[in-house]
Amino acid sequence: MEMTVQLTIDCSDPQRMVAFWAEALGYVPEPPPDGHTSWRAYWAATGVPEEELPDSAGDLPESIVDPEGRGPRMWFQQVPEPKTTKNRWHLDLKVGGGRDVPLDVRAQRVRDTVERLVRAGATVLRINDDPDAGFYATAMRDPEGNEFDVV
Repeated sequence: MEMTVQLTIDCSDPQRMVAFWAEALGYVPEPPPDGHTSWRAYWAATGVPEEELPDSAGDLPESIVDPEGRGPRMWFQQVPEPKTTKNRWHLDLKVGGGRDVPLDVRAQRVRDTVERLVRAGATVLRINDDPDAGFYATAMRDPEGNEFDVV
């Protein structure tokens, strides 16, 4: 049996999250399924009643996909309540290249990525700089406050 994985993220503004995470991960907004001109047309064709469609369902995508087909689909599900506590799990964006890459090179790759993500709407929580352990990472929050690390 084949299995795929979808990561579903509750949020208040799916399009904002699509834009941010597409930029962060190098993903692309998912186009509507073949034969449908919009996501609203697709959901209507599958039988979802109009009153059950979230406010954001329409012509704009609420999901992103890896253009290389390697990573999981990510769906940003609109919910009415705000985020209130720390994540119980988070994503690590591994951009440094691993321990075979010199620490100064890894740290610069992390800093470059952090700068790009701050411009896209993220905020820095803390920098974890421990040269004695050969470690450099930055803890961040996405535009809705979800924690993630750039390593």
